Amino acid sequence: MEKFITLKGLVAPLEALNVDTDQIIPKQFLKRIERTGYGQFLFYDWRYLGDGKTLNPDFELNAPRYRGASILLAKDNFGCGSSREHAPWALHDYGFRAILAPSFADIFYNNCFNNGMLLIRLPGETIDRLFEEVRAKEGYQLTIDLPKQTIARPDGSTLAFDLAPFLKERLLNGWDQIGLTLRHEDRIAAYEKARGLA
Repeated sequence: MEKFITLKGLVAPLEALNVDTDQIIPKQFLKRIERTGYGQFLFYDWRYLGDGKTLNPDFELNAPRYRGASILLAKDNFGCGSSREHAPWALHDYGFRAILAPSFADIFYNNCFNNGMLLIRLPGETIDRLFEEVRAKEGYQLTIDLPKQTIARPDGSTLAFDLAPFLKERLLNGWDQIGLTLRHEDRIAAYEKARGLA
């Protein structure tokens, strides 16, 4: 898993409450066995018109000004619904590395960290202010510094955020579930050797 240290990126807004994992990646696209290739189906029912090919001009994320965004600005309870891990796969494959919202569904929250994405909870009024700033200034970027746990805005002001030390350590080191296990590789090998398994 790629390490997450700092990220300076374009911000895209998605102003919808209770965005569930079926909206993030609809069930009909869960047939792939790889983690890649899901980005094209992200927010499929919102991004495309009925033909499934033409971009919906009324869906804000389709605006040219948000192409290449790596930070998603969202609303309360983002990622609710089923526990499908394909949702963070689709978001990551599309290009998002961080999501800012007042709250996230628990399973989705953990699945994102398992896949190298940083989720940051901020107060609702702060998120609302960021929505205003993003829409007022084309090319709006934020700089996220994970070691310092700060977010720098274009005007130079910063926002602090909280994060569990274990989750922070995982991202800084690029440890997915396998990486966490491999930290104990010597002890695993010694255990196997002692029992004649190696």
